[in-house]
Amino acid sequence: MEKKKALVTGGNGFLGSAITRSLLDTGWEVRILARGQTGIPEKKEHLSWIRADIRDRGQVMQAAEGVETVFHTAALAGVWGPEENYRSINVEGTENILEACKAAGCRLIHSSSPSVIFDGSDMEGVDTSHPYPDTYSAAYPKTKAEAEKKVKKAAAEGLPCIILRPHLIWGPGDNHLVPRILARSKRLARIGKGNPPIDTVYIDNAAHAHILADKALAARPELSGNIYFVSDNDPVPLWDMVDAILAAGCKPPVSRRVPLKLARGLASFLEGLYTLFKLPGEPMLTGFTVKELSTAHWFDIEDLCRDTGYAPLVSRKEGLNQLERYLKGTPL
Repeated sequence: MEKKKALVTGGNGFLGSAITRSLLDTGWEVRILARGQTGIPEKKEHLSWIRADIRDRGQVMQAAEGVETVFHTAALAGVWGPEENYRSINVEGTENILEACKAAGCRLIHSSSPSVIFDGSDMEGVDTSHPYPDTYSAAYPKTKAEAEKKVKKAAAEGLPCIILRPHLIWGPGDNHLVPRILARSKRLARIGKGNPPIDTVYIDNAAHAHILADKALAARPELSGNIYFVSDNDPVPLWDMVDAILAAGCKPPVSRRVPLKLARGLASFLEGLYTLFKLPGEPMLTGFTVKELSTAHWFDIEDLCRDTGYAPLVSRKEGLNQLERYLKGTPL
């Protein structure tokens, strides 16, 4: 029996690598499209790697030939930087993926973000009917929203695709959230008086949701165009989660607190400074991060569970144990 074939964009990234491992474990043949070397050298059988740039339509079209599903996880993430950099990857790259999927006649599972609907206010139990905001305070959510709209349009025109919005993916191998928290442990401060509840999703659970979404789309084409939030379905106070990650990295909890008004003023000053003098790197604090760190954001995933059969594979407690072992260099 011929193996099913998948293309994973950003397959050497945190989420892409996890999806690739899951696909290989369940008998798929996987093709990775990435600009750098894959992080899965131990699994070479049924795995191929294409070094290509998602902004190159010809390379993307070639990479998607003959596959059954494209899992599109490649993106430029961050809270700072020129909008054109984000647009070229998150929007134009997605346009290339859509054209390639149409040409190949395959399904698309598109990884988006809940930040596409974030308007700076508390979001508690929000479902996918929540509208996009009129303005964005960072290029990442703005361009991811544009990409998401293009995917929705392609679905309306007949391309079978599902959009997933995983929130704050974390776990062993994380190259974004966990390293940032650990690197800034001595400078972190709670913003405002509260400890708002947030959603997170452990990496294995995020990958599992992507696999289930593809199975559901294959079995029920009428799900095409649907959007689903993805989480561990267990909101946690934001600073409790930060402290838990710090503890896994043998760091002390966050003890300082900064008034919200002061944090907003500092973020505005730093953004202006970096913009005016074209400073390298990113500000210690931005308006977007202040909003993220001072508001609740957890989401209704009932439709994901109903339509795909999703349930978290790994609990937060187990995930934190795995993260601690990983950070200590102990075999998982």
